[in-house]
Amino acid sequence: MPIKPPRLRLGDTIGIIVPASAPPDPKAIDRSVETLKKLGFKPRLAKNVRKRWGYLAGTDRERASDLMSMFTDKNVNAIICVRGGYGTGRLLPLLDYKAIGANPKIFLGYSDITSVHCAFLEKANLISFHGPMLNSDFIKDDFPEFTLESALEVLMHPKPAGSIWKGGPVQISEKHRRAMPKPETIRGGKVSGVLVGGNISLLCASLGTPYAPKLKGRILFFEDLDEVPYRFDRMLTQLMHAGILQQVAGVAIGVNADCGDPNAKGCKEYRQTVHDVFKERLTGLKVPVVANLPFGHIPINATIPIGVRAELNADKQDLIITESAVT
Repeated sequence: MPIKPPRLRLGDTIGIIVPASAPPDPKAIDRSVETLKKLGFKPRLAKNVRKRWGYLAGTDRERASDLMSMFTDKNVNAIICVRGGYGTGRLLPLLDYKAIGANPKIFLGYSDITSVHCAFLEKANLISFHGPMLNSDFIKDDFPEFTLESALEVLMHPKPAGSIWKGGPVQISEKHRRAMPKPETIRGGKVSGVLVGGNISLLCASLGTPYAPKLKGRILFFEDLDEVPYRFDRMLTQLMHAGILQQVAGVAIGVNADCGDPNAKGCKEYRQTVHDVFKERLTGLKVPVVANLPFGHIPINATIPIGVRAELNADKQDLIITESAVT
């Protein structure tokens, strides 16, 4: 059984790390501290959190050291990433997975952080959380209540979180609802299984490494940003050629922001949409598949625990967390 971290409580200390790229605005670190304080937590900055090294937030060893120090610090209860970007994959050989598994803590992030999520599940057997980050989400003036409530529900309560819709799309403000595409059933059905996934580009990058997630009998969830349709085709084809996409029990797809084809309008040759690609490449799996669920590089970003059991109901276009993710 995967290791579940202790639940988050008001007043707990939350470690702040930057394991990939530095935020464009250095003041985002200070705003992150203030935001966590306002939410009722005690923020703790990692030693190298303000470092910059080219397109990275410090050297690999500095960023890996920050991550490890937060896990081994007995006074830190949870860890939140400031942002993704690029670079977490470079840390994986530098981490002490035995120490991480011996000190289970909530670890929250998405996008490039997918590399660490995969490694934690495969190497430390630790449940981690695909969800909002500080620079990308929490410090925004229009940070949706839906996204905050989803994170707190999953991280603070040792019980199954239920539907990631939290009662349905009506819980989402009109402003954000207008900006979201409608959920789409690619192939109907209902299935239960363990949730595994994240950013599909990073999932593909893990293939052939010791950190690649196992997908047999599991529910794969994925999303991405700024990828045109043929690139999704390429990534799904890669997963098929690796022989692992055919093993999934179901597929839950988030909102893939800015993933249209900018050259499609007025083009004389045939162009596929992202939906066309999903329908063509995934229907043949003969498992439930649903798209445009409320997670991804969008303000409406539900927190999804990686490594717990869930039910995918493609007929009702819902993903239901059926197992607690924290103790």
